Amino acid sequence: MESEQERPRTGSALRELLETLILTVVTYLLVRTFLFETYRVVGQSMEPTLVQDERLIVSKLSYRLHEPQRGDIIVFRDPNDSGRNLIKRIIGLPGEVVEIRNGLVYINGQQLDEPYLVEYSAGSEPQTPIPDGYYYVMGDNRNNSSDSRSWGVLAADNIIGKAAFTYWPVPLWGPVPHETYGDQPQ
Repeated sequence: MESEQERPRTGSALRELLETLILTVVTYLLVRTFLFETYRVVGQSMEPTLVQDERLIVSKLSYRLHEPQRGDIIVFRDPNDSGRNLIKRIIGLPGEVVEIRNGLVYINGQQLDEPYLVEYSAGSEPQTPIPDGYYYVMGDNRNNSSDSRSWGVLAADNIIGKAAFTYWPVPLWGPVPHETYGDQPQ
C-alpha cells in the first residue's frame, strides 16, 4: 500500500521531468535562433576549402559583435531564392570597388592575394562599386560558383552568419579556415 508521503514525490518527479524538457527545448530554440545554426555544404563552389556534405556550425553571434570582414566565409540566404542558403567568401566590402581582370580580383585597383585558390577563373568583370550595406562574395572554386559575378552584390540583411566550425566528417573536424587581410587587400 502506498503511503501519502510517496505520492507528492511521484508528482514532483513528473513535474521536474516536464520542467527539464521544457527548459531543454527553450534553450535549444534560443541557441538556434540567436547564436548558432548548422549548415551542410552542397555543391563544389567552395572547394577545396569546403567540400560536398561537410557539416558546419555557423555563428550568428559573430556579426552582432563586429562587421563582416574580407576573407570571411559566410552562410546567407540566396538573393534569388530566399528559401535556399548558400556559402561563399567575402571579397569586397561596402564602399570599395571590385574589378576582375583575366581572373584576378582587384579591390580599389589593388590586386587581392588569394592563397586559398587552386585555380583562377578566366574572364573579366567590370568595376563594381559596392554600396553601403552590401558585400561582394565569391566561391573559392571560381569556375563552379554562382556568386556576385552573376547576381550582383549581396545585401547584409541576407547574411545568416559566419562559418565557424566543421563537425563532420570527423577527419575535417576543426575551425573553418578564414583568410585574414586586415584593412587593405594584400
